[in-house]
Amino acid sequence: MHQQRQSGILLHPTSLPGPGGIGSFGIEARHFVDFLRDAGQSLWQILPLGPTGYGNSPYSCYSAFAGNPLLIDLRTLVAEGDLLPEEIADTLPTERIDYQAVTEHKLSALRRGAERFFIADDRSRKKEFWHFCDTTFWLHDFALFMALKEHFAGKGWNRWPAPLVRRDADACSEHSHLLGHAIGIQKYLQWQFSRQWQALKRYANERGIRTIGDAPIFVAFDSADVWCNQHLFRLDKAGKPLVVAGVPPDYFSRTGQRWGNPLYDWERLAADGYGWWIARLKSDLGLYDLVRIDHFRGFEAYWEIPATEKTAVKGEWVKGPGEALFHAFREAIGDLPLIAEDLGVITPEVEALRDRFGLPGMKILQFAFDSGADNAYLPHNYCQSSVVYTGTHDNDTTRGWFNGLSERQQRSVCSYLRCSPQEVVWEMTRAALSSVARQAIIPMQDLLELDSSARMNTPGVAEGNWTWRMPEKVLGRGLAGRLAELTSLYNRGAGR
Repeated sequence: MHQQRQSGILLHPTSLPGPGGIGSFGIEARHFVDFLRDAGQSLWQILPLGPTGYGNSPYSCYSAFAGNPLLIDLRTLVAEGDLLPEEIADTLPTERIDYQAVTEHKLSALRRGAERFFIADDRSRKKEFWHFCDTTFWLHDFALFMALKEHFAGKGWNRWPAPLVRRDADACSEHSHLLGHAIGIQKYLQWQFSRQWQALKRYANERGIRTIGDAPIFVAFDSADVWCNQHLFRLDKAGKPLVVAGVPPDYFSRTGQRWGNPLYDWERLAADGYGWWIARLKSDLGLYDLVRIDHFRGFEAYWEIPATEKTAVKGEWVKGPGEALFHAFREAIGDLPLIAEDLGVITPEVEALRDRFGLPGMKILQFAFDSGADNAYLPHNYCQSSVVYTGTHDNDTTRGWFNGLSERQQRSVCSYLRCSPQEVVWEMTRAALSSVARQAIIPMQDLLELDSSARMNTPGVAEGNWTWRMPEKVLGRGLAGRLAELTSLYNRGAGR
């Protein structure tokens, strides 16, 4: 991690304003980058950018390598000639994301764009497209996976015909030919996603803004990752998980959390030199400047639940790859620009693994006020090698969180921050920026002082998540100036 004190904002691109019913990599994203620069920030943190599956969660994607085509800016495709202006007109709501409506509208337009591109006489872009296809090692398998899902009416890969479930070479070759048109469209979508994201990232980097991506430790069962690499996961002969991921019962849940992700066969991965994980991390570092590793503690030990269990109660801790994996990362990549998500009940062994490789951990201010002065999330207990947040995508907004506290708890928070209840949100921001933590990240909702209606995700709740969008015209000079003043006051904008 960079040694200079820095700060930034957490905002997923889907939450950006603009047409199309969902945020995109278009002009609004560049306006946000300009706001970051004007506000003295140097970091933009986002959530995973993968193609989302059931529930629209960016933490449950059809691929750990591919991008979400819903983020493609259609106006750019009009400018390039792949779409006509009237083909992107829509009346989709702008306040929140209606994923069903957005998916129907946007994927239909993107398919038209792909078909027009393939018949157009545009040698320069065709050459760029085929170079992308030839040099992106995961692309064909992913495109075939998505084409097969469409062909089989959305069924999970383990419910396809047996030869395709086991990836019989002849069956895959036959369907690659049969579904060639659909596969080509999928490759076009990934090409456009890649070129638009990389153009946006260059725009940010040129203005002194580095991106922080997010890499979930586990992948979705119904994904190209598992279908293409069944031997690297704990599956039975029919392709079904033998054991799944989760976390044990705790203060928040008496039955724990059964996430359902298939678990890795770490012995097989080790025998392969951790090649799949190295390829994944290299891919992430090609997308982002820094990467947050979600559920870092699972590399030291993970909660293994028999797949037949309905809850996480009857699981057990199983040792993960530990240092061996991170030595392999360092050997293949060099310095590791990673952030360890080390929240929850963390053991000394997890802390040792994190510190052994010099990875900063996370501090959440909303967790700081439920015990005494020795609470590790209180700013006076931080170390420099950490990243502080007022809250994350899984937390309520700070205003919503504070409103939900008892009067006694509210008085305790205000006493520590030395502020009135009306000032709490910005004083939490001040506490983060003034701390010794080398990086400080503030969710956009907190800068706007929004209540619980702007919450991004409620863990354990299946519906209504990931739909928040930032209102239009809120990134004014006043907000930028106020944040820039605090950033400068606490030496997080030096050298900009």
